[in-house]
Amino acid sequence: MTSTVPALDTISRSLRSVRAGVSRKDGGSTLQAVLLDMDGTLVDTEGFWWDVEVEVFASLGHSLDDSWRHVVVGGPMTRSAGFLIEATGADIPLAELAVLLNDGFEARIADSLPLMPGAARLLAELSENGVPTALVSASHRRVIDRVLTSLGPQHFALSVAGDEVPRTKPHPDPYLTAAAGLGVDPLRCAVVEDTATGIASAEAAGCHVVAVPSVTPIEAAPRRTVVSSLEAVDLTFLHGLMTEMR
Repeated sequence: MTSTVPALDTISRSLRSVRAGVSRKDGGSTLQAVLLDMDGTLVDTEGFWWDVEVEVFASLGHSLDDSWRHVVVGGPMTRSAGFLIEATGADIPLAELAVLLNDGFEARIADSLPLMPGAARLLAELSENGVPTALVSASHRRVIDRVLTSLGPQHFALSVAGDEVPRTKPHPDPYLTAAAGLGVDPLRCAVVEDTATGIASAEAAGCHVVAVPSVTPIEAAPRRTVVSSLEAVDLTFLHGLMTEMR
């Protein structure tokens, strides 16, 4: 699986072209693509990341407060690792810590990579119906490529990693990049996310969000639909999100 990461200065031009075509063809009511987060959304790994963080910091002589889990969940490595260094006072460079965390996570998923309920069925349905689909994660490319072997790279037209964009979640860049790579309008994309950080990224990009909360509760909002599980999400449901905006 390779990523498609257009230069950010080309994104606005491509989106203007796409939106002009959308307005002429369908009035902007058609679902053009589905963009999916990875950790906690498709794979049940948010707990893995926290367990690895606890173990790595224990090896450095520091204990993590369980309340910090809600601070670091869903965030990019730079933010979560940076916060934990500051909170604990650990004497380790951010780049070195990132390597330890990624190594620990990859070791975890080597033995078991549980998918979230409904994930395999949803990916298969999107593929069977030819819906353009992208994996959009704050995780690094090395981690995404390992997870893709279990998810099935054939289900995704492209993937965007957190270390491939100038600004990762909660900034809109990852989702704008994915939409531009697929040649679609973010306003006609459904994004599936599990954390406030990812939701902020998708909403800043203009996407309609399906929130499937994992660690922390998420409230419904305009252009944001909350469900309890991916079992509630299918292609009919996703098309309905666009119809509601007519």
